[in-house]
Amino acid sequence: MESAKNLSLPRALPAAAAYAAMIASAVGLFLLIVHFGGSLTAPADAAVTSAGMAGKTASHFNALVHVLVAMTAMIALGRVLSWLFRWIEQPPVVGEVVAGIVLGPSLLGRVWPEASAFILPAGVAPYLAVVAQVGVILYMFLVGLELNGNLLRERAHASVAMSHASIVAPFLLGGLLALMLYPRLATSDVPFSSFSLFLGIAMSITAFPVLARILTDCGMTKSHIGVIALSCAATDDVTAWCLLALVVGVAKANLNEALMVVVWTLAYITMMLFVARPVITKLSRRCDGASLTPGITAAVFMAVLISSLATEWIGIHAIFGAFLLGAVIPHDSTIAREMSHKLEDLVTILLLPAFFAYTGMRTQIGLVTGVESWLICGLIIVVATLGKFGGTFAAARVTGLGWRDSAALGTLMNTRGLMELVVLNIGLDMGVISPTLFAMMVLMALVTTMTTSPVLSWLLPEFRRARVAG
Repeated sequence: MESAKNLSLPRALPAAAAYAAMIASAVGLFLLIVHFGGSLTAPADAAVTSAGMAGKTASHFNALVHVLVAMTAMIALGRVLSWLFRWIEQPPVVGEVVAGIVLGPSLLGRVWPEASAFILPAGVAPYLAVVAQVGVILYMFLVGLELNGNLLRERAHASVAMSHASIVAPFLLGGLLALMLYPRLATSDVPFSSFSLFLGIAMSITAFPVLARILTDCGMTKSHIGVIALSCAATDDVTAWCLLALVVGVAKANLNEALMVVVWTLAYITMMLFVARPVITKLSRRCDGASLTPGITAAVFMAVLISSLATEWIGIHAIFGAFLLGAVIPHDSTIAREMSHKLEDLVTILLLPAFFAYTGMRTQIGLVTGVESWLICGLIIVVATLGKFGGTFAAARVTGLGWRDSAALGTLMNTRGLMELVVLNIGLDMGVISPTLFAMMVLMALVTTMTTSPVLSWLLPEFRRARVAG
């Protein structure tokens, strides 16, 4: 056994050196991009920060009625389109995203403005936003509950290398793309560093829940490629959301405040991992084998809200606190299973449609006009795909996977889905990205998600057989 360890050490050192070189090179290249981007100038702010929604309401405006109408319409249309997209072998979330766009200014607002104004009037946006935020907070808590820490530890070396390569490559390409987009689609009040950081993160996201659902539907979660994809996506999610938390903190604050945000963020993560997690693990063991009492359920909900409040107070988004709390709860515990069972339908069927409706209101595809704008949109899709697919494919080949499996893994990691929309809405709320760029990035999220199943069916015969059998 000792000799085996000694033999493995020389093999581990070059891998560690290559990983360190990759990270160091990425940091150096991005600093170089920021240096060149600092000399660029963006157009003056056109005073359009939330897709033209000022949130002004008339005296007769009944917020409750319009919120209820909007959510009813979204649930109904979302269910129909989800069924249609599932029928053509697409993730249901694609149908729900499209439903929000259909009811918003991009489609219904153009062909039947009166109906759009009744279902999604501009004045309903602030109220719908609150419901949407609550839905996303609970959704991110569910995503955290699904993370399998044991899976990450078992495949730590391969998953971390491939996952971080799938972040570094699109992040750097997003930074390079920012050099071209900043003078065209940003505003002068947004620093290039914030714009490029956010664009890099937006290019790096993988939708872990959508990826997991695709593999589950095909019975591939325990296959070789399925296990690797889930472990890489989970590592990707943890890393990308930590980076996003830091980027949001930096973008919101000046240099001194940003440093404090970073310090508080790292302190909070450390506290959750090394203080809260052992306590929660012990409590979870006591609850195993028995149903959750109302008192325990209430305590979990309070913990979600307190953790969300803590990260919001620190200066990063509330969803990060919810995600982190879910991640430190053992995924196979009674608490995780019963909370997932209690929340899944409530969040995905009732609350998330409010988020899709809110996103649809803010997505104005009509802003993407002219040949140049559509070429830029196409370039965003190509760069996002090359970065995510290419980075994952290269790392998978280096770690010993075959060509076909490496391509399949790269395709899976290019799935963005709902997670991308969450990131984009944060950027639009902060004013880091413009409504036009927001619309382009939403289209990118849709295209990259919709291409996953067809490409996998072509690459993996077992995936195609499973789709036919299902």
